[in-house]
Amino acid sequence: MPVFAYSARPAQGSGAIQQGEVDLSTKDEVLAYLHKQKLIPVSVREKPKDITLKFGTGVKTRDIVIFTRQFATMINSGLPLVQALDILAEQTENDSLRKVIQDVLYDVESGHTLADAMGKHPKVFTELFVNMVAAGEAGGILDTILLRLATFLEKNDALIRKIKGAMIYPAVIFFVATSAVAILLIFVIPTFQQMFAAAGVALPLPTRLVIGASTLLQGYWWAILAGLTGTFVAIRQTYQTDAGQLGIDRLLLNVPILGDLLRKAAVARFTRTLGTLVSSGVSILEGLEITAKTAGNRVIHDAVMSSRTSIAGGETIAGPLKASGVFPPMVVQMINVGEQTGGLDEMLTKIADFYDEEVDAAVEALLSAMEPIMIVVLGVVVGGMIVAMYLPIFDMINAVG
Repeated sequence: MPVFAYSARPAQGSGAIQQGEVDLSTKDEVLAYLHKQKLIPVSVREKPKDITLKFGTGVKTRDIVIFTRQFATMINSGLPLVQALDILAEQTENDSLRKVIQDVLYDVESGHTLADAMGKHPKVFTELFVNMVAAGEAGGILDTILLRLATFLEKNDALIRKIKGAMIYPAVIFFVATSAVAILLIFVIPTFQQMFAAAGVALPLPTRLVIGASTLLQGYWWAILAGLTGTFVAIRQTYQTDAGQLGIDRLLLNVPILGDLLRKAAVARFTRTLGTLVSSGVSILEGLEITAKTAGNRVIHDAVMSSRTSIAGGETIAGPLKASGVFPPMVVQMINVGEQTGGLDEMLTKIADFYDEEVDAAVEALLSAMEPIMIVVLGVVVGGMIVAMYLPIFDMINAVG
């Protein structure tokens, strides 16, 4: 049976508004119950059930962006907070997000702040989101903060999609190449092997190597699969440790072309996140801590946390960033100028806009370099296997001739 939360005032007199909960089947039954108690209902709402959002429930960044923009528009138009949340809960198409909004609405009606209510759902509303909402509530500029949040989320999502898009093409080519090689080794090479065995010809070294690889794959595919799985698990477990995560992330930043893309993306994310937080009224210390958590790279995380320690001690942000060796000199100098002039948020936003364009250029460079490399590798591997199989046939033809 659902639980309804209500607020009502006495039918007679000027008593204070009463709040409570009741277990009844429908809203009409709740209204009848309040009437019998000689109470005039102010609001009656079904209490949302406790939910736990897990991976795969489908609350996407796009859903949050739409929710945030609509929320900002309603607040800016003068709608009360509760009414705006009620409308958003009714019109959202995502069931998981609807349940979360209903839960937030119930908490707000119960006296919690909007930030506290959203903070109960970290899978949907990030720490950055909650802190900015809290700053907006405290400063009376919630609509402005929500618009900034929507813009930030859109640009951050676009950045992530660019990086993922750059990884798709090499991944597809690698999958096709691996599949082609596996098909040749499992189905085609054994046919040639039987033909050569029946002919009794001496096989050249390249042919013996390809036949050996085919035999190994057919007889020990399970060991190869187990080895690959074990390697993946080992890398994943290593990445769970601080030292392992730092080592792998540092290695990725030093990979040619790819490392440049990851570095520029990390700089863009760092500057946009910190700039958005600072311009929204979040303290610089809290902003740096939140930014470090969203860095996506342990090397960047450590550099940002060093900056936080530095500024807490009365020094500058730029010093530790320069010492890390991760941030380009231009970025460090612009941040230093922003600190000295008091325009750090504007400077960070300019850096983020610049590096968004740099990420686009890095993605194009990566794709331009990967395409010929993958084609050459695929041609050499597949073509080499075919040539190796035809070498004994050429020897047989020469012998007959």
